[in-house]
Amino acid sequence: MTSPWVSLVRNPSPLSSLYSTIPPLRAVRLRSIHLNWRGPALTLRIDMPTFPEEAPGDWLARGHDTIQLHLQYLAVRDIAIKGWVPPVEADIAMSPTGDHRIHVEIDGTGIKSSFSSSDSVIIGHISAFGISADGFDGGDRSFLKPLDSRRFDSLPDVYEGTYYERM
Repeated sequence: MTSPWVSLVRNPSPLSSLYSTIPPLRAVRLRSIHLNWRGPALTLRIDMPTFPEEAPGDWLARGHDTIQLHLQYLAVRDIAIKGWVPPVEADIAMSPTGDHRIHVEIDGTGIKSSFSSSDSVIIGHISAFGISADGFDGGDRSFLKPLDSRRFDSLPDVYEGTYYERM
């Protein structure tokens, strides 16, 4: 059984190719929140709670044990953020509110956040890496999309707009 949040995702196939059951967004490591006024859009960069059982062989051969992705929300309104010292472990809950919108709640140690957005969430920039003892997500990285693989071999700098603003 796949988690209900996946029904709100416009492009779930990349995750479906990696997981037989896509896990709920509980105890995810929230790495960053990126706001883009052009949408207005909000992008969360998160580490999934479990590594996929269908991970590509080269990910395993390179010692990767953590999968990271972006969740992008469009037509964002009513953003509230209390506390923020990344990375934090948090639960992310999405619930439909009608009129093609959803309400998103982020609740974790050191953060409480909420916002509303269109009910069409986009997944992007799926990558894998070996997490360090201190939780650092830098270093060698493998990307699911061929274009990302050609462009990057590690986490791009925060000013790389094509990575943090476009899925």
